[in-house]
Amino acid sequence: MDTQAAISAEIEGIHRDSDVEETQPRLDFAPYRSSVLRHPTKDLHHADPEGVELVAPVFGHSDLDPLEADLTLQPGGEPIGERIRVVGRVLDGDGRPVRGQLVEVWQANAAGRYIHKRDQHHAPLDPHFTGVGRCLTGDDGSYSFTTIKPGPYPWRNHENAWRPAHIHFSLFGSEFTQRMVTQMYFPGDPLFPLDPILQAVTQQSARERLVARYDHEVSEHEWLLGFRWDIVLTGTHATWMESSDGAGDEHA
Repeated sequence: MDTQAAISAEIEGIHRDSDVEETQPRLDFAPYRSSVLRHPTKDLHHADPEGVELVAPVFGHSDLDPLEADLTLQPGGEPIGERIRVVGRVLDGDGRPVRGQLVEVWQANAAGRYIHKRDQHHAPLDPHFTGVGRCLTGDDGSYSFTTIKPGPYPWRNHENAWRPAHIHFSLFGSEFTQRMVTQMYFPGDPLFPLDPILQAVTQQSARERLVARYDHEVSEHEWLLGFRWDIVLTGTHATWMESSDGAGDEHA
């Protein structure tokens, strides 16, 4: 198995040799080992939205309870960890708000463990934290989630590989074929330069757009810390989104 030093050297070489500005991740980024086998190699085909919607979930505004945006509300007790709130706006490339957008999140718990049968690393599950939530954006494109700050966790890309703490975001458009998935990171994480998934976005400024900023006005006295992260769907300042085949998700 490759060492972190070998993976880091590969990342540095790719970034050094890149002669174009790339704001989206390379789908076959070699330091992210499984992407080489999983990235698309054939032309994409358009799906029939009506066909998909025959078997997709159907929901309306009344189907989402506002409490679903608070991941700390669980039966039986409170989750363990640092309570945080993440707020932001979903915008188009011209800075206009995207209203009524379904936003879903999922994440590891404070120990870096997902409630997922494929996540079996030696960290405790939290019986009072499921790690999933959703909401609809407001008229100004705003969203807000209250949750627990996730912990970093190991993965098997290479020896002693650890993912930076992050929250997965999923956004749906007007149809279930219009879905985009991305990840939000936390400022100052020392694992950033070591992570081949984040480093698959070779442009530094584009990587920085994946990192939330601390917002003291969102924090609450003796209760939680606040972070702000806007999601831009199109344009030169667009937020990186994972490919629809899941190549950017180590749990896919």
